Amino acid sequence: MGLKVVLAYSGGLDTSVIVPWLRENYDAEVICVAADVGQPGGLEGLDELAKAAGAEEFHGEDLRREFVEDFVWPTLRSGAVYGRKYLLGTSMARPIIARRMVEVARQVGADALSHGCTGKGNDQVRFELTFTALAPDLRVIAPWREWDLQSREDALEYARARKIPLVGVDETKLYSRDENIWHISHEGGPLEDPAYEPDEEMYQWTQAPEAAPDTPEHLEIGFEQGRPVSVNAEALDSVPLLLALNTIGSRHGVGRIDLVEDRLVGMKSRGVYETPGGTLLHTALQELEQLTLDRRALAFKDQLAARYADLVYEGWWWTPEREAIDAFMDVLMKRVTGAVRLKLYKGSATVASRTSPESLYHAGLASFGEEATYNHADAEGFIKLFGLPARVAAERDGAKGGEKGSDPNEAVTEMMESVGLKTPAG
Repeated sequence: MGLKVVLAYSGGLDTSVIVPWLRENYDAEVICVAADVGQPGGLEGLDELAKAAGAEEFHGEDLRREFVEDFVWPTLRSGAVYGRKYLLGTSMARPIIARRMVEVARQVGADALSHGCTGKGNDQVRFELTFTALAPDLRVIAPWREWDLQSREDALEYARARKIPLVGVDETKLYSRDENIWHISHEGGPLEDPAYEPDEEMYQWTQAPEAAPDTPEHLEIGFEQGRPVSVNAEALDSVPLLLALNTIGSRHGVGRIDLVEDRLVGMKSRGVYETPGGTLLHTALQELEQLTLDRRALAFKDQLAARYADLVYEGWWWTPEREAIDAFMDVLMKRVTGAVRLKLYKGSATVASRTSPESLYHAGLASFGEEATYNHADAEGFIKLFGLPARVAAERDGAKGGEKGSDPNEAVTEMMESVGLKTPAG
């Protein structure tokens, strides 16, 4: 045989067609790799399908726990949101799948890596940046950038001509979907018109908000150092915790977004996402951070969150930059421990309460009552010093109380004396 190629395999139409295409065009021995990151059906039946399509070997592994704990939780802790709305469900899954492909490629002594991503999308970049970082010596074959198949209909005809078994392939489907334990996305079809309002039938996880229960539900999420650990005071492992929140959020229509986003290749595209559990976690964690982090830490975290969102979206997972931001988050989130109670009602998730043993909230300082420990008179000197730049500028510009062109140093001296500070002359 010619090349030995490791293919990212899903069992769908595209990857089922790629197996014989690689054999015919590269005289390739094809090794299919699939990772269970929470997609429908997991790995069930994929071994048989891959070999029926002509694969020599199939390697499948349940990576759900690793996906959640090593990819989803770090992204959640960073606060990353792309395009103001997108919680990065598809983006996070690609680097762990691509890394597994590289691991298998090393085991079997492969010459090349292959994927079924189109030449218009983001996923080709995410897969190939992982390949570049972890296996720069291996060739990459991207059939959608090479073959003469132009449409889904062409791929179906190709499969039928070779009697390739296709299971669960809906020839009439309107949407392109990606699903894992964190989210489900919908693209293509009528969504390609930004003016089109999606039909309710399109949604797969979430209840329509108007059809959600008429009674609000309260939900408590517990965190330790920024990582989710419990639901309604019940300690849960990462996968069952996320599944539980997906169920609860979906019931109340939480987590739907409709986004016109900027793809890496330069075009705008439209996607509709359902991320019920992720939306609950993101909302709750932000509230807990407000209780446990000071404003400078929060402001810097927000800056890094935007950077983190970009690098995840663009496929730069396997970089020192991502590792450095994660290290910063490990330090920053040490005290982000506590519980947040949310109120869920017809598509919304609002905070009801938050508690933390690491809270920076001081009731005595914040109180307007008689028990306050804050001395109001202390504010006068603070305001004078805080407003000093404005006072100096006003003196310079001849505002009321001063003459234009007067010496700003006099204003500084006067201000220092008014709050009891020594002046240079004193």
